[in-house]
Amino acid sequence: MDFISITIILGKILFIMFGVLVLGAAMAVLAERRVSGFIQDRCGPNRVGPGGFFQPFADVVKLMMKEDIVPRQANRFIHDLAPLISITVALSTFAIIPFGNTIELFGRQIKLMIADVDIGILYLLALTSIGVYGVSLAGWSSNNKYSLLGGLRSSAQLISYELSMGLSLIGVIMISGTLRLDQVVLQQTEYWWGVIPKWNVFIQPLGFITFLIASFAETNRLPFDLPEAEPELVGGYHTEYTGMKFGLFFLAEYASVITSSAVTVTLFFGGWHIPFAEQLGLSPLLLGIVQMLAFFTKVYLLVLFFIIVRWTIPRFKYNQLMNIGWKVMLPAAIANFLLTGLAILILQWLGVSI
Repeated sequence: MDFISITIILGKILFIMFGVLVLGAAMAVLAERRVSGFIQDRCGPNRVGPGGFFQPFADVVKLMMKEDIVPRQANRFIHDLAPLISITVALSTFAIIPFGNTIELFGRQIKLMIADVDIGILYLLALTSIGVYGVSLAGWSSNNKYSLLGGLRSSAQLISYELSMGLSLIGVIMISGTLRLDQVVLQQTEYWWGVIPKWNVFIQPLGFITFLIASFAETNRLPFDLPEAEPELVGGYHTEYTGMKFGLFFLAEYASVITSSAVTVTLFFGGWHIPFAEQLGLSPLLLGIVQMLAFFTKVYLLVLFFIIVRWTIPRFKYNQLMNIGWKVMLPAAIANFLLTGLAILILQWLGVSI
């Protein structure tokens, strides 16, 4: 690997980590506060900078200046490690997501994704499973009963929804015949009858709904934010966290929302694909840039949907969460891939391509 290849890889890493996830999380915080203010008919942040634009950066400065307080009876090492696990998983998951088509720069074909791995979807599910350790260890290490309950809730929530999330993707894998996310996107760039794009959301609506609901639980967002439920657990797993440690959990949550939205766009909404954009006669480089902008626009709209749901739907009770996970979503996910397999067999028997 030569110097230019290493520079390109580092450039993509820096762009995703800071340009998309860190700066995107700051913008998501501002959007959340402004949207919540609009929904509740009140003013959001409007003092720091034009329209409150610099409010997220002021929050970061405030968190950095706060004292790091650790309970005397806490496990100091695990207490420090837990937020690092959460933020590492949140930032690493985006590595396999193609945020654009292949473009040509410096005489090279550059894939707009950091890591092109053969087991993309399995890598995704594995990392999201590891993320629960950050929350669980934070609750246990704090030596606080409310924090411990929040960590236990997170573990139970993960078991309930990780199964449904994994099973909801089997239909996509069966149709695509691959685990590589860039190939999943490329197969969605085709059309039915030359008009309707073959986005998976049209042929896997049940899988999409199941995956989307599981994503809310995965990111600990309302209506499934039981690990931190303020009215019941004071603050849940991060009750005993202050300063930048709390800020890392905060950043990890919003980075996870952005990543979950990007995964949903990739698997169900055609990723970077724009219907009929290839017929506009744009140069390959310009078309690649437009497709990348289209991808991030789709992600932005889904993040906005996450925010609106948070301020619209009330929190479920714990027993309701378990009932939905085991009695509704799991059977729905199983039925989805069984019906998908049956449909594929029938279409193959009729000689019709999907």
